[in-house]
Amino acid sequence: MDHSEHSGNNEHNKMKHDMNSHDSPDASHEKHEEHHEMKHEEHDRHKGHADHRDAGASPPAHEGHDKHKGHADHHAHMVADFRKRFWISIVVTIPILILSPLIQELAGLGDSLRFTGDLYLLFGLSSFVFFHGGYPFLKGLFNELKGARPGMMTLIAIAISTAYVYSSVVVFGLEGKVFFWELATLIDIMLLGHWIEMKSIMGASRALEELARLMPSEAHKLMPDGSTQDIALDKLNTGDRVLVKPGEKIPADGDVVAGGSSVNEAMLTGESMPVSKKTGDRVIGGSINGEGSITVEIKKTGKDSFLSQVIELVKEAQESKSKTQDLANRAALWLTGIALGSGAITLFIWLVIMNKDFAFALERTVTVMVIACPHALGLAVPLVVAVSTALSASNGLLIRNRAAFEKARNIQAIIFDKTGTLTEGRFGVTDTVILKDDADEKEIIKYAASVEAHSEHPIAKGIVDSSPETYPVEGFRAIPGKGAEGRVNNRDVKVVSPGYLRENNIEAGDERIERLASQGKTVVFVIIDGELKGAVALADVIRPESKKAISMLREMGIKCMMLTGDNRQVAAWVSEELQLDDYFAEVLPHEKSAKIKEVQARNLVVAMTGDGVNDAPALAQADVGIAIGAGTDVAVETADIILVNSNPLDAVAILGLARATYRKMIQNLIWATGYNAFAIPLAAGALYKAGILLTPAMGAVLMSLSTVIVAVNARFLKVEKK
Repeated sequence: MDHSEHSGNNEHNKMKHDMNSHDSPDASHEKHEEHHEMKHEEHDRHKGHADHRDAGASPPAHEGHDKHKGHADHHAHMVADFRKRFWISIVVTIPILILSPLIQELAGLGDSLRFTGDLYLLFGLSSFVFFHGGYPFLKGLFNELKGARPGMMTLIAIAISTAYVYSSVVVFGLEGKVFFWELATLIDIMLLGHWIEMKSIMGASRALEELARLMPSEAHKLMPDGSTQDIALDKLNTGDRVLVKPGEKIPADGDVVAGGSSVNEAMLTGESMPVSKKTGDRVIGGSINGEGSITVEIKKTGKDSFLSQVIELVKEAQESKSKTQDLANRAALWLTGIALGSGAITLFIWLVIMNKDFAFALERTVTVMVIACPHALGLAVPLVVAVSTALSASNGLLIRNRAAFEKARNIQAIIFDKTGTLTEGRFGVTDTVILKDDADEKEIIKYAASVEAHSEHPIAKGIVDSSPETYPVEGFRAIPGKGAEGRVNNRDVKVVSPGYLRENNIEAGDERIERLASQGKTVVFVIIDGELKGAVALADVIRPESKKAISMLREMGIKCMMLTGDNRQVAAWVSEELQLDDYFAEVLPHEKSAKIKEVQARNLVVAMTGDGVNDAPALAQADVGIAIGAGTDVAVETADIILVNSNPLDAVAILGLARATYRKMIQNLIWATGYNAFAIPLAAGALYKAGILLTPAMGAVLMSLSTVIVAVNARFLKVEKK
């Protein structure tokens, strides 16, 4: 059945492909070794580079592939390096714990494990952990001081260095206690913290690679003698003619010069219906040919093609993303100053004012440095992120971009793509209009479905799906461009378009039909034995969960909007049904990111929820990009958050989780820093005259306790799914 005049919005047929091309700026690659001490706030900058690594894995845009890939390999190496250092350090930490006098004492072993030279062995093992496991932090200290930006790396490095130097001096004669086990466990925990965090960031986007994969590898070029020759895409030139067989991908943008077919552009335009193509119509490279063979004259190749333009837009949007600085890093910056200042003041007071010996003063200073060391602070944010990531994943909500997820708590407006997100992306019957009193609604649908069962058209399928059963049909015949007919139960049944009624001077004369048509719905008519019995209206089916999701988001104070390539009537109908705050209709794919910018210009923090390749630039442009799981791989790769199920209620759940996650982060940061405010004076000896004096070992125990509290608190995080 050919309902071509009602096959939905065909604006894509006249889509402009002449968007300006922008070359992405070359990224400056840091030296390999600098990755080891990379600070948290630098991760997003590096992620941006990794995002480009496969920008040119295919003919549309294959310059710069190796350049970007190299940096992504560095990033992967960095994660592997932290993992390797952590496992090696943790193995060496076991004998350090066994050899440590305090641990032996706590285990009630006395001197049973002591032997001559055991402290020297302990020193050797601890030296290995200090230099091997602590290398990224020591290198980070150097780089932070060189850049005059002391932060968490500085604090970690000074703490482990102080602990190491002090313990080493005690081994070689100074009176005091060694606390190598605290040093080793501190390094282990900091390596684990960095590994956890970097793994959550490491999901470097493969959006460009996924986009490039839409293109076929070869094309059937028509030669002057009428034969075809298979050639690689990069050998295609403007003006060449190619044959595209049924089911094949169209190799490049061009015009149909022979044949006719329906083309599935859903991967590129996001819209659900195959678009009818005939001689003179434009086709897009990467779209999938339907049932007919077509000959296409190539108009644009390489960088000029539509797909390359989408790739370029994704790249630009990803490059221009703001670099969100890590919460823990901001807190650590001023904690660094407090810790360093407290250590220096402690040493000065006990040495100069209290006239204590150097061993005592250094022990006080080391205790301060150890207790102020960011065990808890280092894990306060990464641990909550790790918990929220795992928790959300088990609920079908995948977090890809940590910084954007953190930002999701501030979302003020959410923009939904219509097709496949708020709607199911398939035609379904929305209304049945009875035009004769003797007609029955169910019977009209059943008769129409019986005839349409023999057609592959999406509208026909929508009618068939709405009827649980059908009658047998005899003499099925398509009415070209107007519908179909057949004999059902010895009655002549026609399912036809409004064009057929006009041609045959049949008047429907019902305002209900006009109202349905004004909503952008496709209306077909059912004629039984020459008499017009009823009309069936079809539209993209609105998901049952959409209305509840929109209502809940508005209760959270979030404005709900919709973006669609469909016509204004359809958009207005969906918007009214769901009570949206605003909608944008007839938006071409390359204009979607501009609409996101337009909403951002209203000083709103914007989330975009979509599912098609054409949504990829918009997902990347938005402050938070949320991909519906039923969508294409590329949308998923460009998104910051992926909803595995096609349920808008999951968007509500992930925004709620983002707010809960932030609350946990704040609680952990308050605890981690508040504990220091209490413990540092105690470690410095503020209650010395009252007989209360913390040893470095006790300082380390308190520090470990604060870490446990932070970890337990993170575990209380929950996903509220409605």
